[in-house]
Amino acid sequence: MREERPQRKRGLMQGTIQTTARGFGFFVPDDGGEDWFIPADAMNGAMHGDRVLARRTGNARGGIEGEVAGIAGRAWTQIVGVMDGGCVVPDEKRIPYVLVPLKGGRRTREGDRVVAAIEQYPDGRRPMLGRIIEVLGRRGEPGVDVLAVVRRFGIRDTFPKTVLDRAAALPHAVSEAELAGRLDLRGLCTVTIDGAHSKDFDDAVSLERLENGQVRLGVHIADVNAYVRAGSVIDREARLRGTSVYFADRVIPMLPEALSNGICSLNEGVDRLTLSCLMDVDDSGAVTNYRIAESVIRSRHRLVYEDVTALLEGDPDERERYRDIAPMLFELERLQKRLYARRHARGSIDFDIAESEIDIDAEGKAVGLAPAERGIANRIIEECMLLANETVAAHLRGRGLPCLYRVHEAPDMDRMRELNAFLQTLGYGYRIGESVQPAALQRVVEQAAGSPEEGIVSRLMLRAMQRARYSERPLGHFGLALGDYCHFTSPIRRYPDLIVHRILKWQLHGQLNGKRIDALKASLPALGNQTSAAERAAMEAERAVDDLKRCEYMQQQLGETFDGVISGVTASGIYVELTNTAEGFVRLSTLEDDWYRPEMHRYRIIGERTGRVLRLGDRVRAQVIRVDMETATIDLLLKPDYNNKRIYNPERKGDRRHGGKARRKGAGPKQKGKA
Repeated sequence: MREERPQRKRGLMQGTIQTTARGFGFFVPDDGGEDWFIPADAMNGAMHGDRVLARRTGNARGGIEGEVAGIAGRAWTQIVGVMDGGCVVPDEKRIPYVLVPLKGGRRTREGDRVVAAIEQYPDGRRPMLGRIIEVLGRRGEPGVDVLAVVRRFGIRDTFPKTVLDRAAALPHAVSEAELAGRLDLRGLCTVTIDGAHSKDFDDAVSLERLENGQVRLGVHIADVNAYVRAGSVIDREARLRGTSVYFADRVIPMLPEALSNGICSLNEGVDRLTLSCLMDVDDSGAVTNYRIAESVIRSRHRLVYEDVTALLEGDPDERERYRDIAPMLFELERLQKRLYARRHARGSIDFDIAESEIDIDAEGKAVGLAPAERGIANRIIEECMLLANETVAAHLRGRGLPCLYRVHEAPDMDRMRELNAFLQTLGYGYRIGESVQPAALQRVVEQAAGSPEEGIVSRLMLRAMQRARYSERPLGHFGLALGDYCHFTSPIRRYPDLIVHRILKWQLHGQLNGKRIDALKASLPALGNQTSAAERAAMEAERAVDDLKRCEYMQQQLGETFDGVISGVTASGIYVELTNTAEGFVRLSTLEDDWYRPEMHRYRIIGERTGRVLRLGDRVRAQVIRVDMETATIDLLLKPDYNNKRIYNPERKGDRRHGGKARRKGAGPKQKGKA
C-alpha cells in the first residue's frame, strides 16, 4: 500500500492560497481536489500565491472550510506600491496588507511609486515590514505605471553586462564557414509575414508545387541555437526570462537585440541560418512526407499581414507591388483552407475573443483603442505554424526521443457541467457523457459565431478548461484535438522552442546518446514548470498593462456613450464589454427603472417589478462616468435606450436566450495569431 505523506497523516494538506481583496481566500490543494474556503481570520499571515499547509475545520458555503496551519513557501519577496502616509499600499489588491517601510531604505515622498523588499511577513499579530529599494517615479508620470507592472510580476527588463557584451561579440552576418553541411535554400522563394511593427522575425514560409500535384510547405525557423549555446551566459539569462513580454508601448525581449533583431532575425535580403521543416501536403491537408534540416535562407520580402490580406482580397496596388510572389500567396491561401478543413474535421476548437489594438503616441500615451483585425494572412501563418509544430512533436515522439511538449489536458467534468448548464439557457448546450470531446465545444463556438454573445461564450469555455502548459510528457492538446504538439516556431521569443531546436539538432548530428537522453529526462520536468510559470507571469503582466492603457484611453472618453455586451454578473452589478474592447462596471444601484436581483449562477439580473432580464451576452448602451487609473477600473452608467427590452418568460419557446433551440449557424470563427 502506498504510504501517505506525513502532512496527510497529521490532517494537513499542501497547496496554494488564492486570496481576494476582501481578505478571505481559497486553498487550492496540490492533489487537484476541491478548493477550500479560508476565512480572513484563518489566513494566519498567508498571502496570495503562498505555498501553505492547510487544515480542514468544517463545511461552509456548500463546500469545505479550512485554515492555514503553516507556510511552506512565500510567493512574494518584494512589493510594488504607492507611498501613502508613510506606508506602502500594494498595487496587488489581493494582498490585503499595508507594507510599513523600515528605516534605512530609499528616501521617498507621498505619492511615489516604489519597490520594497519584504523583511518581516505578517503573522496576524505583527505587520508586514520592508525596506524601500527602488523609487520608480511619481504616480501618474508617463511610463511609471508600466514600469510598476514590470516590477510587480518580476519581469527581467535589463540584461546583465556580461550578456550584452557576449551578444555584441557575435557576428553581424552569416559567414561561409557557417554554411558547411547546411541545406542551401537561398534560391527558394521565402517570405516573412508579420505585424507592421514587428522587429524580430523568427519564421519564414515557402511553397512549391510538386510534380505529383502535392505542395511542399517550408516553415523556416531562425536557428537561435547556432548562436546561443547550452549553458552560455546568454542561454542562462534566456532561461530565467522564459519568454519575451509584449506590452502596448514596449517589448521586453528574451534575447538581447543584437540577436533578436539582428543575426537571428530573418530580415529581408540577407542570409540567415535556419532550422527548416519541409512538409509535402496532399489535397486533403495531410502531410505525406517531411524533412527537418539545418538550412540557410534569404527572405525575399518582409510582408505585413494587412498588405497580404489586401492582396488576396483583390487590391490591385498590392498585387502589382508583389507580383513576383502573388502566385505563391494565392497557393498559400488555398493550402490554408485545406489545413483548416482537416483541423476542423478532427474537432479542433477556434475561439474568437477580441484582442485590443492600442495605439500609443510618442510619449507612450494611449490615443486609440479598437478590436485587432485578423485577416486571411494571419490565418495562413497560423495554420503553417500549427502544422510544423505538430510535425516536429510527432517526429520526436515517434523516435522515442525526449521533447518539451505543449500540452492542454482534458477539462474537469464538473466545470463542463456547470458551463453546459449556462449554455443551455442560451440554446448552446452540448451532450454530457463521461467526457467531453473537442468537437462538441467546436460546434458550440460555431453556433455562437456572429451573435452578440459570441465572445462571452468563447471566454467562458476558456475559463472552464485547463490551462495549456509545457510538460515532458505527451499528454495531448485538447483544444487542438491533437495527441502530439510542441512549440518549435518561435525560438527568439520562447525558451521551450529553443529547447526543442536543441534536441532536434542533437538528433540530426547523432549526439543524442544515452547520457544526454538521461540528462534531458531528468531536467525537462523542472524546465516545463519554470517556463510555464514564466509564461503565466508574462501573460498576467501583459493583461495588466493592457487594462491600464485601456483606462488611459477611456479617461479621454468621459461622458461618451458606447455600445457593448454584458460580459459578467456579480452580486453588486454587471460588467459590460464595449465595442472598442474596454470593459467597465455598472452598479445595480445606478439602475433606476427597477430594483434588480442578481442570479450569479445563471449569469443574469432580474427586475423585481418588471421581470426584465439582463444577462450575459445581451446588447446594451452605456456611458463612461468614471475612470480610476489606480485600480484600472471603468465605471459605466447603463443608458435607458439599451437594446434588450425583453421581459423574462421561462415558458417562451424558440428563443435561445431563454432556453430555446438555436436557429442560426454563424460563419466559422476567426483564427488567432501565430501558434
